Amino acid sequence: MRFDQWQNGWCQAAEKCVSPNHGARPAQAKIDLIVVHSISLPPGEYGTQAVQQLFTNQLDWDAHPYFQSIRGLEVSAHFFIERQGKVWQFVSCDDRAWHAGASHYRGRGNCNDDSIGIELEGLEGETFEAAQYDSLTQLCQALKQQYPIAYLAGHEHIAPGRKKDPGPGFDWALLQKNVAWPPQYFPEF
Repeated sequence: MRFDQWQNGWCQAAEKCVSPNHGARPAQAKIDLIVVHSISLPPGEYGTQAVQQLFTNQLDWDAHPYFQSIRGLEVSAHFFIERQGKVWQFVSCDDRAWHAGASHYRGRGNCNDDSIGIELEGLEGETFEAAQYDSLTQLCQALKQQYPIAYLAGHEHIAPGRKKDPGPGFDWALLQKNVAWPPQYFPEF
């Protein structure tokens, strides 16, 4: 998949599924951080379309007992990469998605203001598929062509103690090798 065509912050190669859960970035925001997350709904189940429903406020809260614990949650990410590598986009990268929550990284708080959130379909601590790493690599490289990306971190790095994703199953060394960016772009692993 080629991620080289962009329009107003939208990657033309991604499946577009617009989320209402976003806002304008602050005027001074420098979009220099990519945050990697993991999610599956219900936890550990894949291909359910529940993530897409959650990010567009269409999740049936009564469809699974777990959904009661997240009832009313209004969240989004810029991108979601399914297990087989398909990429969905919910929010323009020019806008602020609601993926980081209370967060702090590289001397700045409120990481939603100046980051791009990428969710990988998976369970924190578990491993991810080769197709996901391929799509993530290509997407990160394309984002670096569009924005002044200088950092790449996990949700666990920007919200330590509160979040644990993508977790120990995520291969940071592989991603660093694939994108061919210097070590200072990455958290210690």
